[in-house]
Amino acid sequence: MLVVPNGIHVPTASADETKYLEFYSPPDPLPAGKPGDLIRSEPMRLVYEPSGQLGSWVATGTRIMYRTTNAKGEPVAATGVYLEPDNPWPGKGPRPLIAYAPGPYGIGEQCAPSRLMDQGIHFSQGFDLTFNYEETFLATMVARGFAIVVADGVGMGTHIPGGPEFANRLSAGTGLLDAARAAMQLPGTSLDPHGPVAFWGWLSGGQAAGSAAEQAATYAPELNIVGAALNTPLANISLLLPYSDGSLLVGAVGYVLNGIVDAYPETKDLLLSTLTPRGLHFVQWSSYICLVQSVADFGFRHLYFPDNTGYFNVEPATLFGNDPVKSLLAAQNLGSLKPTGPVYISANRFDAFNPYQASSDLARDWCAKGADVELWTNEEPPFANKVGINTLLPYFVDGERSMQWVTDRFNGVPTTPNCGGLPTA
Repeated sequence: MLVVPNGIHVPTASADETKYLEFYSPPDPLPAGKPGDLIRSEPMRLVYEPSGQLGSWVATGTRIMYRTTNAKGEPVAATGVYLEPDNPWPGKGPRPLIAYAPGPYGIGEQCAPSRLMDQGIHFSQGFDLTFNYEETFLATMVARGFAIVVADGVGMGTHIPGGPEFANRLSAGTGLLDAARAAMQLPGTSLDPHGPVAFWGWLSGGQAAGSAAEQAATYAPELNIVGAALNTPLANISLLLPYSDGSLLVGAVGYVLNGIVDAYPETKDLLLSTLTPRGLHFVQWSSYICLVQSVADFGFRHLYFPDNTGYFNVEPATLFGNDPVKSLLAAQNLGSLKPTGPVYISANRFDAFNPYQASSDLARDWCAKGADVELWTNEEPPFANKVGINTLLPYFVDGERSMQWVTDRFNGVPTTPNCGGLPTA
């Protein structure tokens, strides 16, 4: 309760997260098993908004916890949600499965997409408000007969001492691959255990989808993968960091730094030593909040000032441009392995947050390895660069194009790669 000056007691606005603790607290130790094995599952409510009265999903939701591996290859638990469509699959072959890697929602455990889908909108203290901004894609896909498994990501949502391994290439890919494996094990679904699978993701989710395609041949060779759709993927984090400075989404730097420490705890002391007191608050608070609060608290701030009034006491270019941080960031880049199946990459040419170069370089790298790649370039002109319009809007503008590409892969339609017509470096 909050006591106000006139003595009237009013309840503090907050969301009750305690109801999630039992499910999202992994057993310790983990039960014996292999990557992708289900640990637990339960039915879950699916709503677009808290009352559940403004429309309904044409699907049944099941919350899942499953075994996967972290950045160091160690067994961990991860969570997500499986969506079983009410409608039949109208295309060819058995019902397809889309393994969906969400974009960034913040890295507090309350921000996990699988938690948001039974709330519609999450609100706790201050501006800790968030909603499932990708639900329009999910709702459309299940209405068209696709089964979907949404992977929260390693460390995201689970009630553990650490936190999400945000933007870590290895665990992002294994977490998505194992989510697909777990969905195939659920009893009572309409999935064929050997049925087709495709990956989908935007920004950090695009990195996860690309990593899953890259790691599939060695990590999950039994999966029948037909393709991966990547929307402005975080293919090179080093390119993103200078663009984020002073932008609406500068809080993403806090997510990245927390992700490095959560994946590689041995880097903690080094990274903390480069932060000012404001920077310490920035990084620590970033680990507890969701996207809207990140924008409210940190939007349009600068990372560095010579008088140390920014977040870093060294120039970020120096920190991120030298080892060990430089090597850690480079290890998160996509493009070093040939993906399994065809890939579709969509990106805006004037993206002022996650630059187009990241996507075009990735397409060239994969093409050089003999992959089947189509790069779609959105030409929406630059607008309000520091608020990320050219990052988010093209995702929705080109959403139907991405969905059609995935549909064609499940229906066996020939691909239209454009490796020969990619922009020059």
